[in-house]
Amino acid sequence: MNPSTTPTPPPPPPGKGAHTAIGLATLTALRMQRTHPAAWLWLSLFVVVLDQATKFLVTRFLELYARVEVLPVLDFTLLHNTGAAFSILADASGWQRGFFITLGFVVCAALVVWLWRLPRGEKFLPLALALIVGGAIGNVIDRIAHGYVIDFIHAHWGGSYFPAFNIADSAITIGAALMILDAFRERHH
Repeated sequence: MNPSTTPTPPPPPPGKGAHTAIGLATLTALRMQRTHPAAWLWLSLFVVVLDQATKFLVTRFLELYARVEVLPVLDFTLLHNTGAAFSILADASGWQRGFFITLGFVVCAALVVWLWRLPRGEKFLPLALALIVGGAIGNVIDRIAHGYVIDFIHAHWGGSYFPAFNIADSAITIGAALMILDAFRERHH
């Protein structure tokens, strides 16, 4: 059969085919516009649960400072961090525990208020804020329960080791990167 003489199929009846696809896209867009950015807080809860579950497992199966090679560039090493990122203030006399707990609560409260005030339909910034909130809460739980943060993910290249971190730290870092990307996106729109 010659392609130029191939009959074209009849258009779909009303309410079928292309109209259905357009209808679903429209409904999805309307739903995103109606969804309050605070709905992203489920992600914060997920981060907290995942962070605490991994820390629970690591503390049950690894001794302090014990190293388990996962990949040639990645180890699991149980460490206790009384300081902040990169163990800043880890050698302080103990006052940092209350300071970091308070700071974590204040930052979380401010980010939740910011999240709550975002206009409906926002996607990128609420995602970033929810990740940061979940990570901050995960580390605050550690500080309250133990007096330190449990770190165990230890990346390295040869003999050079990156400071150990955990799931909460990863969520905070990804959230911060997304906030920066969102700021650049907003500048170009």
